Amino acid sequence: MDPLGARSQFVEVQTLSTWERQPDLEGEETEKEYTDSLVSQEAFPSPFPYREDINRKIVLYNGDVALLNCTAIVNTSNETLTDKNPISESILLHAGPELRDELLKLNGCRTGEAKMTKGFNLAARFIIHTVGPKYKAKYRTAAESSLYSCYRNVMQLAKEQAMASVAFCVVSTTKRGYALEDATHIAFRTVRRFLENHGKSIEMVVFAVTDMEEPTYRKLLPLYYPRSEEEERASLPLIPADIGNSEGEPVVPERQIRITEKPGTEDNSEETLDSDLGQVGNHAFARMEGDVDKQRKLILQGQLSDATIHKQHQRNYNRWLCRARAEDLSDIAALKALYQTGVDMCGRTVMVLVGRNIPVTLIDMEKALLYFIHVMDHITVKEYAMVYFHTLTGEHNHLDSEFLKKLYEIVDAKFKKNLRAFYFVHPSFRSKVSTWFFTRFTVSGMKEKVHHVETLQQLFTCILPEQIDIPPFILESPRTPWLPSFLNGKSLEPPRL
Repeated sequence: MDPLGARSQFVEVQTLSTWERQPDLEGEETEKEYTDSLVSQEAFPSPFPYREDINRKIVLYNGDVALLNCTAIVNTSNETLTDKNPISESILLHAGPELRDELLKLNGCRTGEAKMTKGFNLAARFIIHTVGPKYKAKYRTAAESSLYSCYRNVMQLAKEQAMASVAFCVVSTTKRGYALEDATHIAFRTVRRFLENHGKSIEMVVFAVTDMEEPTYRKLLPLYYPRSEEEERASLPLIPADIGNSEGEPVVPERQIRITEKPGTEDNSEETLDSDLGQVGNHAFARMEGDVDKQRKLILQGQLSDATIHKQHQRNYNRWLCRARAEDLSDIAALKALYQTGVDMCGRTVMVLVGRNIPVTLIDMEKALLYFIHVMDHITVKEYAMVYFHTLTGEHNHLDSEFLKKLYEIVDAKFKKNLRAFYFVHPSFRSKVSTWFFTRFTVSGMKEKVHHVETLQQLFTCILPEQIDIPPFILESPRTPWLPSFLNGKSLEPPRL
């Protein structure tokens, strides 16, 4: 804690000037004559047009990312999360020893991935750790794709966790050999495309740089975030030819799959419709799938093997997962009904579901299903627990049994296998009856995992208070009258779960 009267070392991101408001220091030099500007603008529109709403979210900050007070900051490290670079060392220094212990529990991080921990003693609530690629000229494409994944996965995690602000350091450090300018192009276009396509809920993205890095960032920012239509036109000739696909991801033309109707034959426009229709479903790719109608009939007759049924279920789940990753689910994320918190007494990840935050009658429940799959897919690879708060829910918050049955049938086997406990907090009599019928007659293997928890006092004997983020309305609820005595240190009697 800062000494009384001393000025805090942490920096509030809300006080920083956004890119939109920063003056164009090279405005006079970059101003050109546009005698045919309208014609050129129509012929060659910029792939990164002037967007005031996006520029208001961008901040260029010269300073230590570890000192920023925002929802999450980004740490660039190595695969074992033990890299000794200036950024990581500063974050570890300010976060305290608890962070080092937490990093050991993550079991490393692969190149391009992003993993999250709490911020501990930092002003930032979370730290997102990512591993940039080692650059080698002969593996340039792989390095570009990995660096794109770093920025994309950080942004995706920020969106999934409904974070308002995220602060990036320069992800690929100099000792990994990635040229700063090349890396900056990928960083800017990836973040820009994400904000365009999926970033409605993200309010601020900060790029934290050093004195050495700032000139490069300041030079390239106008290419991807022009502050006026004039700057957009002036920057157009400087934008590199390779700007990736619609998400900013690097594209390698020679690796794209090209499909022809009849490989090895010339295109003949004289072919008849009957001939074309005769080819439908007869090619090798279609034969791989087998006769879908026949397989479904065999399933109904109980004649398919368990392995075949599992394979078909896995294929169906993967289709849902692909949809979940492709769709904009920011409106569902904004509800803050599902989020990751700490761990339980056994060290298992805890996911929280807030019933009151699910307006069943007002939202697209299929999108809610997609969001659940998207958030939970990487959580369920290992053992986890769920806490459902039924506190102060109304009729418009109740999930019907058909939706729950559909969810149970769609999700991958790891969801069911690795769920170790489902804590149903503040249940009503009606919800207890519904849960009993659902777990006994609709789904199998769930009954013994569901625990009805009448008070937070009981919950805290399974999950420590500091390991779970509880919405304020639950703490203030009439169903938690014991809370002050608990905070005064009175002993607790463990629940019989």
